[in-house]
Amino acid sequence: MKVFCAGLGTETNTFAPMPTSLAAFQERDYYPAGTHPDSVTFAGAPLFVARLQGREAGWTLVDGLVASAQPGGITTRAAYESLRDQILADLRAAMPVDMVLLGLHGAMVADGYDDCEGDILRRVRELVGPSVTVGAELDPHAHLTPLMVEQATVLALFKEYPHTDIRERAEDLLALCLDAHAGRTRPVAALVDCQMIVPMHTTREPARGFVSRIKAREGRDGILSISAAQGFATGDVPEMGTKVLVYADGDAAAAQALARKLADELIGMREDLMVPYRSVDEALDEALAFDGGPVVLADRPDNPGSGAPGDATFVLQRVLERGVTNVALGPMWDPVAARIAFDAGVGAELALRIGGKVGPLSGDPVDLRCTVLAVKAELVMTGLSGAPAPMGDCVLVQAQGVQIVLTSVRNQAINMDLFTQLGCDLSAFKIVVVKSAQHFHASFSKVARHIIYVGGKGVATPDWKTLTYRNIRLPKWPL
Repeated sequence: MKVFCAGLGTETNTFAPMPTSLAAFQERDYYPAGTHPDSVTFAGAPLFVARLQGREAGWTLVDGLVASAQPGGITTRAAYESLRDQILADLRAAMPVDMVLLGLHGAMVADGYDDCEGDILRRVRELVGPSVTVGAELDPHAHLTPLMVEQATVLALFKEYPHTDIRERAEDLLALCLDAHAGRTRPVAALVDCQMIVPMHTTREPARGFVSRIKAREGRDGILSISAAQGFATGDVPEMGTKVLVYADGDAAAAQALARKLADELIGMREDLMVPYRSVDEALDEALAFDGGPVVLADRPDNPGSGAPGDATFVLQRVLERGVTNVALGPMWDPVAARIAFDAGVGAELALRIGGKVGPLSGDPVDLRCTVLAVKAELVMTGLSGAPAPMGDCVLVQAQGVQIVLTSVRNQAINMDLFTQLGCDLSAFKIVVVKSAQHFHASFSKVARHIIYVGGKGVATPDWKTLTYRNIRLPKWPL
């Protein structure tokens, strides 16, 4: 059997001011054909698991380009088309193939393309024909479009948020595709739009119970696979929103009935799925009143994982204005300040202008007299599913009782080792502010005594009613 694997992914915040260029992919994960490492990467998990099984089974495995970029603004047309066309060229060179496995995202938007993943899958299908098995792994923050479902034999979405199951879902995808290729199953899809947009934190109820139930339902009574696409609210495209995708073995009616039932369950729990966000001052009040620490404040509006710059100063400004001390904050994306402090070296005292550089939704820059506590060249944070997440040259500075991690590469806080590699012991702080929506939870919850989700202004604000949508299809609760 001959299997072709490739990957392309980024999550597009169409309200973000920074375009996602080819350089954004090349600086993060960019592996031309045959160069992907023997480990899981965001868009390379299907390739990785296919390698493991293919070696034992004696398959011919051909890997094409695998590339992913940090979430950001709309991908440039030149970047998208060049990356897509490289994958298609790699596939043409590998033809004929029996199976195609792709690592995608589901919420990639480029100039001229509202549905990049649907476009890729359509072009792949045109190349390989109707008889070849085509599977793709997607992020649950996807705009799950009918075109994606029509063109793929099967799609498998991560189920957990934070996304701790990237490898496991790639393994599911491969198993589903192998069964379909061998004729043991005939996947038939049903896609139901819930006409809403909700987050699903699987670290708490009711999302935890829902995901556990759909996992238990798979493999029984002809149901092959169930996925819940949460959607990505800051992607202003027609298909944005929460959807349920069910594959049954040759039974379209069974797939449709179960997808409708599960969609109705999600609609019924939508109020409880919403995250209880606090204003900055409410969050600080609650943290200071809490007995003990650390208390983790998740700065959702400036989450780089949702396309925000990561340089907003709204929380930092209030911490300083209120005289709150014993605070750690990061990562603050500020390549200029990081470079200056890095060059000054450990022990240096210097004036730094921190953050607030990208635009109005980043707030005003903060001027501080800082002491450089630690520097680390090319720091690598542990990312999703253990994949390496380069943060560039990083610095830990202190001013007015606040320690700040400055980074030269934009990323969200996923693992505590972002701080600990700089000698910052989070257990010693009353308050830890992380620029993240939920991916911090798997690591930071190990030391957090309490977690507070912060809302307010920012490129990735959870107050969606403040955004000017032009393209989404309504109704879309709670909008």
